[in-house]
Amino acid sequence: MTRIVRVRTRVWSWKGPVVPPQPHFCTNASDVLYERGDAMGSFRFHQWLTCEVEADTGEIGIGNAALVPDLVKKAIDGYYAPLVIGEDPFDYAYLWEKMYRRSLAWGRKGVGMTAISAVDIAIWDLMGKLTGKPVFKLLGGRTKEKIPVYYSKLYADGIEAMQREAQAAVDAGYSAVKSRFGFGPKDGMAGMRENLKRAEAVREVIGWNRDLMLECYMGWNLDYTRRMLPKLGRLEPRWLEEPVIADDLHGYAELNRGPIPISGGEHEFTLFGFRQLLDMKAVSVVQYDTNRVGGITAAQKINALAEAHQVPVVPHAGQMHNYHLTMANANCPIAEHFPVHDVEVGNELFYYIFKGDPAAKDGFLDLDETRPGLGIEISDEHLAHFEVAE
Repeated sequence: MTRIVRVRTRVWSWKGPVVPPQPHFCTNASDVLYERGDAMGSFRFHQWLTCEVEADTGEIGIGNAALVPDLVKKAIDGYYAPLVIGEDPFDYAYLWEKMYRRSLAWGRKGVGMTAISAVDIAIWDLMGKLTGKPVFKLLGGRTKEKIPVYYSKLYADGIEAMQREAQAAVDAGYSAVKSRFGFGPKDGMAGMRENLKRAEAVREVIGWNRDLMLECYMGWNLDYTRRMLPKLGRLEPRWLEEPVIADDLHGYAELNRGPIPISGGEHEFTLFGFRQLLDMKAVSVVQYDTNRVGGITAAQKINALAEAHQVPVVPHAGQMHNYHLTMANANCPIAEHFPVHDVEVGNELFYYIFKGDPAAKDGFLDLDETRPGLGIEISDEHLAHFEVAE
């Protein structure tokens, strides 16, 4: 019987070049405060955590987390690693429940669940390597020839710059583009006009045969969104993402009864959190991130629940842990995709820490059936730009 013998965590802090933030780059939950400075600062991820789970056979599974890596490392090292060492990785359901129930008083959302996610993803990668199969084959196999992806790097900028970037996405073959809003309630009617100008400008470039997604990143509130929806409806967006903060479930439910489908779930956790969202009809698209929601074990349960409600799942942020779930589930129609680019918000750090992520071509990507596990490895190519803490 295979046993887990070691759990190793490392925090990777980026010290290389960073693209500086521009004004009105993206709305966010801090915008309602009067504070001066960089309101987007706490939503940038210039650190990442890797979690390696080693078996007595020598095989190592790799998991990861992007939220508060220093705290997640302490949670794994001090609480979760001892719960899985000595156990059989193929008892993944038992191990998930063990981690969840032993830390229920403090770990069921946020930092604790992010830590569980990192360990769980590593266990699934390990199981794939031990069986010689890619993770998506362990989850149910291929449900689509290739994964359609949408272009997701389009943050708010000057109109001409946004149109150039949107055109580049069209030229690269993407059939869908997501754009961020840069203005929110504190910017008043003038900000509304700026939001509309940019959304209209992107729609003008991509045309009407491609999907347009619009994201607020929790930077609006219920009243502001109510006022914006009628103005945005004529642009036929596929969805409006995270218009209000994650805890305002009633706000989500009210908005989702309107003319534009509402998406969310990036900041929700576990099967029970998504049961609430779905029972309340609060979202038309579920957007968990596997390295937050509870890992692959929890994500598969949410996929089944969402399918029973006939609500599609489009995981947040691309990345390999999400692609494998998207490939293995017919109810996951498309995947988010950030192309490789200079370090900005932090999602792109995945490309600097790991190697093996498939490139998008003509708006699609594929997973290699010959690569076991998640198909990624920790890279040393950019090591000089990181400070790594054991």
